[in-house]
Amino acid sequence: QVQLAESGGGLVQSGGSLRLSCAASGRTVSNYAMGWFRQAPGKEREFVAAISRNGIRTSYTDSVKGRFTISRDNGKNLGYLQMNTLKPEDTAVYYCAARSLTMSATDDYDYWGQGTQVTVSS
Repeated sequence: QVQLAESGGGLVQSGGSLRLSCAASGRTVSNYAMGWFRQAPGKEREFVAAISRNGIRTSYTDSVKGRFTISRDNGKNLGYLQMNTLKPEDTAVYYCAARSLTMSATDDYDYWGQGTQVTVSS
């Protein structure tokens, strides 16, 4: 089992920044790729970013490329999502997830956190 806990969400004005953290515990986290997803009210959960087990490869959905950066620190069992130039359409609950071996842009991850709310005001 892997337990995931997100933090760092909040209310920010358009153009601002937030850094989300994902604290992982349980099995060796470096064995898992990590991903970030989000779900806005009335919408389906969507992929945001993913990072490979060793942190070398990353993937982003088009709408966040150049604004968001995913990273991880396996020594600290932490994952991060740095979000810059935030827009109102980024408002959503953000979830981190862990997937055995390889990263994926689909939601077939093995473990999920509870989510953290990000609200961007215009």
